[in-house]
Amino acid sequence: MACVRDAWRSSVSWFALAAATEPEPLPVTLDEAAEKATNAASWVEENWSTWLNTGLRILLILVVALLLRMAVRRALTKLIERMNRSAQAVEGTALGGLLVNTERRRQRSEAIGSVLRSVASFLILGTAGLMILGAFKIDLAPLLASAGVAGVAIGFGARNLVTDFLSGVFMILEDQYGVGDSVDAGVASGEVVEVGLRVTKLRGVDGEIWYVRNGEIKRIGNLSQGWATAGVDVTVRPTEDLDQVRSVITGAAEAMAKEEPWNERLWGPVEVLGLSEVLLDSMTVRVSAKTMPGKALGVERELRWRIKKGLDEAGIRIVGGLAAQAEESATDPTAGMAAPSAFASATSPQSAAATPLPRSDLSK
Repeated sequence: MACVRDAWRSSVSWFALAAATEPEPLPVTLDEAAEKATNAASWVEENWSTWLNTGLRILLILVVALLLRMAVRRALTKLIERMNRSAQAVEGTALGGLLVNTERRRQRSEAIGSVLRSVASFLILGTAGLMILGAFKIDLAPLLASAGVAGVAIGFGARNLVTDFLSGVFMILEDQYGVGDSVDAGVASGEVVEVGLRVTKLRGVDGEIWYVRNGEIKRIGNLSQGWATAGVDVTVRPTEDLDQVRSVITGAAEAMAKEEPWNERLWGPVEVLGLSEVLLDSMTVRVSAKTMPGKALGVERELRWRIKKGLDEAGIRIVGGLAAQAEESATDPTAGMAAPSAFASATSPQSAAATPLPRSDLSK
C-alpha cells in the first residue's frame, strides 16, 4: 500500500510541475483582433457572391426537378385514368362483353403507368443530382466511371432479375396476354390470374397456382385472343343419305344460332365442311364454327347435343368404329357356323377310317 501511495503522489507532483512550467498564452491585443476580423470580413466579402450564386443555382435545380417530376407523374396518372374510363364506358355493352376485359385493361394500364412513372422519376432526379454535384465543382468523371462499373457488376450478378423485369415490361407493352386469358406458357398452362413485371401467376385446370418467371417464358400460346374454332365430327353409317344428314345438321345449327347465349358466342355460321373420313362401316362429317375466344368447348358440347337430337328425330343413327364392327359380326349369318370338316362326308377316307367295323368282321 505504501508503494502505491508513493507512486500516486509522484504522478500528481509531475503533472503539477508540468502545468507550472507551461508558458501562459499571450493576451490578444486589440489591433490583432481587429486585423483578424478585417481578414474574415474581406474573405466573406470576396466569396459571398459565389455562395449566393451556387445556392440559388442548386435551389433552382431542385425546384425545376420537383415541378417537372410532379407534372410528368400527373400527366401519366391522367392518361391511365382516361384509358380505364374508356374501358369502363363499354363494359355493359355487347362490344364490352365481347372484346374488352376491364380488369385486364386496368391492370395492364396500371403496370405501364408504374413503369413509366418510375423511369421518369429516376431520369429527372438523377439528372438533378448530377447537376447539383456539378454546381459544387465536383469532378463527375470518376463518379460516372464508378457508377458504370457498379452497374456492370450488378447486371452480371442479377442478370436473371433484369431478364425477368425486361421480359415483363415487353409482355405488358405488347399485350401478349392479360388477366383472364387461357395461355400455354410451355412450363405451365392455365388461366392468367395476375401479370407482374417479374412473375406471372397462372391457375391450372386443377386449381393450382403456378408462379412463372417472365424470363423463363420462351413462347406463349394465347387461347383467348382473336377467335376460337369449334369442331365437331359426326360419324354415321355409310348407307345414310348425305343430303339429309347435311340438312339435319344445318337446321340444328341455325336454331342454335338464334338462341341466347349462343348468338353472342357464335361469331359466324356453322359450316358443314364435308366428309373427313370414309370407311367400310362408317363415314365422318366435319362441322366447324368460329366462336368467341375461350368458348369453343361449350359451343362444341351444345352443338353435339342438338345434332344428336336432330339425327334421332330424322331416324339417322350415329355409329362408331368399334360399335359398327360388333353390329356387323352379330348380323353375319355365317358367324355361328363351324368350319368345314372332312368327317362331315360319309364317303371321305377320314370318315371310313373312323367308322367302327361290323360284328361279323370281328368274329373272323
